[in-house]
Amino acid sequence: MGTALIVGASRGIGHELVRQYLAEGWRVIATARKKEDCDMLAEMGAEPHKLDVTNVEAVAGLGWKLDGEHLDVAILNAGVYGPKSEGFPMQSDFDAVMHTNVLAAMRLLPIIAPMVCLARGKLAVMSSRMGSLSSRTHPNGTLYRASKAALNSVLIDTALTFGARGATCVALHPGWVRTDMGGSGADLSVEESARGIRKTLASLPPSDQAVYRDYDGTPIPW
Repeated sequence: MGTALIVGASRGIGHELVRQYLAEGWRVIATARKKEDCDMLAEMGAEPHKLDVTNVEAVAGLGWKLDGEHLDVAILNAGVYGPKSEGFPMQSDFDAVMHTNVLAAMRLLPIIAPMVCLARGKLAVMSSRMGSLSSRTHPNGTLYRASKAALNSVLIDTALTFGARGATCVALHPGWVRTDMGGSGADLSVEESARGIRKTLASLPPSDQAVYRDYDGTPIPW
């Protein structure tokens, strides 16, 4: 089996991805913001690293700690939705969402991508169908949508840099999942979403261009 890196693994889909990869015999490197969550990941059998993706020193430190790794799968799962209300955005809300969902990826992807290239693996970001510019039907969640559209742009640029070197770059929509973000009325369990994500990543052919996929492998238009 291979080596997987899950960034943002303390709960929800990230936590379930760790559990499923471990159950399949993979070596799993996982990050979380809190020490107690890192301890929990270690008890599961993962190799934990404490990481706040909004802390530039911590991001640089992760690169140093993982230097030389060969990553068959790397998934940037950390993200926030932001305010549920619509209308005039507060500066603090904008900064929090864009820093976590976009700036963190701009810093992490160039650090992680070379490790994925070494394994000719899959480099994924947890995007959303809400980030699609060409298939929108309503304007709800404007700030979150903007952050995921920007994240997709960052991933496309990452593919232009690292795709030819062996990293297949994937923007993933996890589905509408019963998590803290998705709510109790969502369609999918975290187990179903994570299972579909793993299957989709495993079945994707190598590509030097970024691709956008639903959790079940269905293409999504940019």
